Amino acid sequence: MELNFNISNSIKRALEDMGFTQLTEIQQKAIPLILEGKDVIGKSQTGSGKTVAFGVPAINAIDPEMNKKYTQVLVLCPTRELAMQACGEIRKLTKFTHGIKTLAIYGGQPLGRQIPLLRQGCQIVVGTPGRVMDLIRRKALKLSNLKMIVLDEADEMLNMGFREDIETVLKAVPQERQTVLFSATMPKEIMDIVDQYQNEPQLVEVKKSQMTVDTIKQYYIECPKGKKSEVLCKLLEIYNINLSIVFCNTKKMVDELTESLKEKGIAAEGLHGDMRQRERDKVMTAFRKGKATMLIATDVAARGIDVNNVDAVINFDIPTQTEYYVHRIGRTGRAGKQGLSFTLCQGKRQDVLIKDIIRTTKSDIQPLEVEGFEVEKENGRRERKERRREKAFSKDKHSKNKPDRRDKTDRKKKSEDNTNSDMYCMRLSIGRKQNVSPKQIVGAVAGESGIKGSEIGAIKIGDNHTTVEVPMKYKDVVVHSVNGTKIRGKKVIAK
Repeated sequence: MELNFNISNSIKRALEDMGFTQLTEIQQKAIPLILEGKDVIGKSQTGSGKTVAFGVPAINAIDPEMNKKYTQVLVLCPTRELAMQACGEIRKLTKFTHGIKTLAIYGGQPLGRQIPLLRQGCQIVVGTPGRVMDLIRRKALKLSNLKMIVLDEADEMLNMGFREDIETVLKAVPQERQTVLFSATMPKEIMDIVDQYQNEPQLVEVKKSQMTVDTIKQYYIECPKGKKSEVLCKLLEIYNINLSIVFCNTKKMVDELTESLKEKGIAAEGLHGDMRQRERDKVMTAFRKGKATMLIATDVAARGIDVNNVDAVINFDIPTQTEYYVHRIGRTGRAGKQGLSFTLCQGKRQDVLIKDIIRTTKSDIQPLEVEGFEVEKENGRRERKERRREKAFSKDKHSKNKPDRRDKTDRKKKSEDNTNSDMYCMRLSIGRKQNVSPKQIVGAVAGESGIKGSEIGAIKIGDNHTTVEVPMKYKDVVVHSVNGTKIRGKKVIAK
């Protein structure tokens, strides 16, 4: 591979060792600008090669003569999985560059392990905002000589309620530094950070007419009520699927489905945010080695999973956001290999959601019928509807037709039901006495359910409870995912 960039031969050798034959569009556009020392805004989707885009110039900028106890590059990521993935990618890029140490720091791992490693010296640190902020306060992470800070998946960090943490970190690093920001979208909150913390940034934008890759054959299946698990098992048999990732929207569903499939003899393992890091690592090791042939996960837990040879991705639950659909199915069909994705739908509402995903992603997602699990089509539904209508008409014809108070009551009830019908007021068993803040509520709700922080409505904090407005269309997903989670160390009941 020919590179016109002024980078070290050791980095070029690492790229070749990683199998690069050509750079992606975001890499070709961003690397030269970052190498020149400019602040950069990179707008591109997940899977476009952003880590290499900032990793190459970041490594090239490291001064080997500087005291290694001072971090020179800091990368912020929204989740521990993404931090681990980015750290692993950067380590591959430093394979032939001696003297550079890279460390991933994140919550869920004891500080007692991370602090000694930082004190030994790490030129590149990749971490989640909360843990980075904590280690800065403990003076274990020394940033006085920082050259570059990277905000990776900035919109996702804001959706998870990390804005205050990000700004705290940005205020703690030297003013004379390079700031690089990557984001799939550019909401107002991102632009506020750009205006305040970047210096004449250069915009690099990669537009894709199709958000999913052609190597993945995509299908959606209308399942009869209560038959999703059986349809999933049938797909494994029909398509001879060896290694698969199944996505659910809630931790509860991950646990229930994992237990159910294990009882059927499937080597399934679950992965979600309530698990300790040691358990998560154990599950991922089993999956990578093929001891577990199916990984059942939530979106937040699965961010950053990078496993080759995944035959299929199965959306047991339809994702709450279009971006999550793209993230999910991108776990298969890698390195030019063919992959499969199946999305299980149930009911008219879910049928509308999958059509919306098709329209937004401009993907060719084909309907698929699984033998033995066909659902009744529209004609059958119409016939039933007509029969119900005729029955109601016949009943009404023989009843006394006199107006009374019930008509007014019904009209009043209908009017009340339509008031703010697009939002659901969820009640949480935590409040002012537990010192909870709106930021922590947003972070918990967005982080656990996968909905965007901007979609969360009014938050009212009482003494011992809090009410949160969430979109009615995500009501069940949000309540189930937040129920039982911990906020400020307290297990919360959501209803």
